[in-house]
Amino acid sequence: MDNQTLEDLLRSIQENRLSVDEAMKTLKHFSYQDIGHTKIDNHRQIRTGYPEVIYCSGKTPEQVRDIFQAMLERDNNVIATRAGKHIYKEVASVIPEVEYHETARIITLQRKEIPMVQTNISVVTAGTSDMPVAEEAAVTAGFFGNPVKRFYDVGVAGIHRLQKNIADIADARVVVVIAGMEGALPSVVGGLVDKPVIAVPTSIGYGASFQGLSALLGMLTSCASGVSVVNIDNGFGAGYMASMINKLR
Repeated sequence: MDNQTLEDLLRSIQENRLSVDEAMKTLKHFSYQDIGHTKIDNHRQIRTGYPEVIYCSGKTPEQVRDIFQAMLERDNNVIATRAGKHIYKEVASVIPEVEYHETARIITLQRKEIPMVQTNISVVTAGTSDMPVAEEAAVTAGFFGNPVKRFYDVGVAGIHRLQKNIADIADARVVVVIAGMEGALPSVVGGLVDKPVIAVPTSIGYGASFQGLSALLGMLTSCASGVSVVNIDNGFGAGYMASMINKLR
């Protein structure tokens, strides 16, 4: 339930269009709903401005399906991350209108209009191999009502590619930069734009990259000001934070 839905419910009671008993049925699971294996936080969107997100890793396809169905009963928009195709097929078997973003491994279900803000977010990758994490960030930010511009494969190994695109990249309110290997790209971008940069280390790289640890440490010790860092491969966290920054007024 979001703020608008709650306000409409209260006005319906005030104007005698809805009885107290009917309203009580609607508000029965207002705080959270216990469906056995999961307690769904129905109040989260009112508290934070964003609905609960389903993290699919570690959950069975049947559990994810049950959560989707419970959230659908409340007419919610739903986003689920780290969802393999087998999970998508299980959810789609009972809710055919769900959309699967294969590269991002995200399932989305839109039941309410998503207001779009005017300012955009740039999502930038060092290499093509970083695209799954980048798409997780881009799809997340887009689902939360942000125009997203993608700039992929513009890493420091061919710095001219970045130079050609930097003006367009900087034409955003916040920039998400994804890189593996040594993780140098966020520092370079951070020194060229006057916008906050969210750096995302990825687990892409050879042995000494330590599955993203080298990139993470490099980004944390960046000499460029205005660069913040999320966890390794955490495209969702970057897209969510970018959305929050982009919507500040």
